[in-house]
Amino acid sequence: MRGGNTRHTRNVRCVHSRADGFTTGPYSFDELWRDLCGVGTGPGHEKLAELTVRESETVPAWMSGHGVRWQPPLAGTLHLGRTNHFFLGGGKALVNTYHRTAARMGVAVRYATTVDDLIMDGDRCAGLITPDGAIRGRAFVAASGGFEANIGWLRRYWGDAADNYLIRGSRDNDGRVLAALYAHGAGRAGEERGFHAVAIDARSPRFDGGIATRLDSIPFGVVVNSHGRRFYDEGEEIWPKRYAIWGRNIAQQPGQIAYSIWDAKAAGLFLPPMYGPAQASSIAGLAVTLGIGGRAVAGTIAGFNASIRPGGTFDPGRLDDCATAGLTPPKSHWARPIDTPPYYGIAMRPGITFTYMGVAVTAQARVLRTDGTAFANVFAAGEIMSGNILSTGYLAGFGLTIGTVWGRIAGAEAARQARDG
Repeated sequence: MRGGNTRHTRNVRCVHSRADGFTTGPYSFDELWRDLCGVGTGPGHEKLAELTVRESETVPAWMSGHGVRWQPPLAGTLHLGRTNHFFLGGGKALVNTYHRTAARMGVAVRYATTVDDLIMDGDRCAGLITPDGAIRGRAFVAASGGFEANIGWLRRYWGDAADNYLIRGSRDNDGRVLAALYAHGAGRAGEERGFHAVAIDARSPRFDGGIATRLDSIPFGVVVNSHGRRFYDEGEEIWPKRYAIWGRNIAQQPGQIAYSIWDAKAAGLFLPPMYGPAQASSIAGLAVTLGIGGRAVAGTIAGFNASIRPGGTFDPGRLDDCATAGLTPPKSHWARPIDTPPYYGIAMRPGITFTYMGVAVTAQARVLRTDGTAFANVFAAGEIMSGNILSTGYLAGFGLTIGTVWGRIAGAEAARQARDG
């Protein structure tokens, strides 16, 4: 279970100047910056976000130097072959590689040890309180994730809707360290309701379902709510720039549930659902199987089919010209009639990966206090400080970018603090 949410990842988004054996082309600083600014409401803290993007260029070589191996780029719905590097063996292999490298360096890991609080002396942390006693140290890096597994904390901002959320990542990300930092005067960064949340299979486990529970069918079909109505443009942008809005989209629907529907033409264009979809020979029959009104869904699909603008050329690999006309909400790309049986459908819930609200940091990853000063020897990396970079949107693979860039900064600064005092 080590590695937190990192073990559920599979790629990292980084600036690079040319194609290599693991990417299909260049991805410049300017392009990544535009992509980041184009999701949600843009970066949380512009200078820290710019630092993250700039430092990302050094990440693949640094990872390789510590034993990480890569695989050739993947194709399909992900559209990430040019922008992202994929780990051979995924995030689990990444975590295991890091731990083997750390062990060779003499790093000791204490497992099954919960940090309940920090021992503070003014602006300095003297140690950590655990059920087994205090752990003393000269410098500390908080890399304990967000509070997404704390349903009570989510309920403060989302009300009873939070009871219908599923947590893709570790059940240990309960925000305990974040709450302790706040109690000791740490400043906040990020939006209370900001999170990375995607559409996942409604049959997924409550915690730790990971990446395999994500559904990628949305761009090539339609999505309806429990009343059988569409509520958002399924083809607004390429999937890596929009997949992380669908958790919030579904969270805002009645009962926090929605249904992805597609036909035989779309089957095979995306990673298949882990548990398999419902199937029927008619749209009405499919709706009944899914537990929603057959007449309403059939009417929605008929209206959608009739609105498709003629003459478009379907291309799943780019923003094509297949779109609807006069339909609200529209479908801007990949709009094709859903008219070829068998028809498929699957129920979806919001799957939260991580929350954005965390601690404010300096460019040296030092945790800021509410009075504007910084803790002398407390640093932060990863999800617990991601609100400095992200606001409401997300780019596929960028969580690992934040974790790696800021993990290196925090580690180097903490080492310097431990050495020099």
